[in-house]
Amino acid sequence: MSDHKEVGDRVFSRRRLLQYGTGAGAAALAGCFGLMDDGQNQSTPQNVTASDFRGTGSIVDEGFRGSGNLSQGRPAPGGTSINDLPDLSGDLALYIGGGEGGIYYQLVEKLQEIYPDFTVYPTDNSSASLAQTIVQEVNKGAAQADVFWSIDASSLGYVADNDAYEPLSGEAVNPVGNDQFVGDDNAWAGVAGRARAIPYNTNKLSESDIPNKVQQFPETDALRGTMGWATTYGAFKSFITAMRLTEGEQATKDWLVAMREAGTERHGNEYAVSQAVANGGHAAGFANHYYALRVQNQRPNAPLDLAFTEGDAGALVNVAGAMKVKGTNKGELVDNFVRHLLSAEAQEFFATVSFAYPMIKGVKPVAGLPTVDKLSPPDIDLSKLSNLQKTLDLMKEANVPV
Repeated sequence: MSDHKEVGDRVFSRRRLLQYGTGAGAAALAGCFGLMDDGQNQSTPQNVTASDFRGTGSIVDEGFRGSGNLSQGRPAPGGTSINDLPDLSGDLALYIGGGEGGIYYQLVEKLQEIYPDFTVYPTDNSSASLAQTIVQEVNKGAAQADVFWSIDASSLGYVADNDAYEPLSGEAVNPVGNDQFVGDDNAWAGVAGRARAIPYNTNKLSESDIPNKVQQFPETDALRGTMGWATTYGAFKSFITAMRLTEGEQATKDWLVAMREAGTERHGNEYAVSQAVANGGHAAGFANHYYALRVQNQRPNAPLDLAFTEGDAGALVNVAGAMKVKGTNKGELVDNFVRHLLSAEAQEFFATVSFAYPMIKGVKPVAGLPTVDKLSPPDIDLSKLSNLQKTLDLMKEANVPV
């Protein structure tokens, strides 16, 4: 059988998951969710097939729940089961953002196993590059994708701002439990979240030592010269962009300078920051929440915990999300696909395999994390995080590597 399929005047290659585990794809994935440096997933779900699934109601333990230490003893997820959704049927051209894309595509593979008449033809690249490509294609009247699945809201916002989308149905976005995680005009729906957090070494600090405002960090004696950050990492730049939007440019620049002068040590990525904290090299650091969970999953006795700030950039919750590309003739299928991404089983997959924050209220985050509604993220439009150039300029002015 050929691994290429022609859809209208478009030709797509159905690349298997293996391609996410080679070359640059593997490096990108290791730098984001779920893969160790040797390529091993921290929480591998079992296989599931159509014969295991439809009508049985037993799929969580059959393939949608990770097998790692942090996933054990969880209750069955709430929300709408895939069993109660319409079947997926037909071809779908998917632009899927890099990084977490490899893990996300595991879920796509599961859906294709469950639904023999459903076939996805993926194109993977960085989310920012795919967003630009979508806008260019739509402007030329030659859209190649039916659905865009981005690892961050900023790329979704870029497509929406350039009117290269069609609204998702209300039925598709209704499961999302927080309006902040749905784009204006139902332009996109968040499907998995990641919270900024402060991993700290419990042998060196207690939670009470962590200020509840990130702006207070430079003058906190317990943290001066003891922290790590990964300033060249995309998640850090989104964090600084959120600070710029909430605190202003001068305050953000001053904070960057103060943290640099306080001796904050730079690492190549936020997993390395979390490892250094667990090892005692730092008392605390800046990282997305799931990196500490990866360390905890591998090292249950590591002296590592998470603290969260309140109502500021340090409490940013960003999302991966999906949107319908303007010009698609598969609109109903895209809506149904998004409904599957927000099903109880898919949200359990995101929570226990990638340790992401689920977007529906019926599924709990792992490891006793506070639920999203218990966090205090800043009140900003997540799509505005796409305005990155001013952030890069500020970082350069503060002599912080970008």
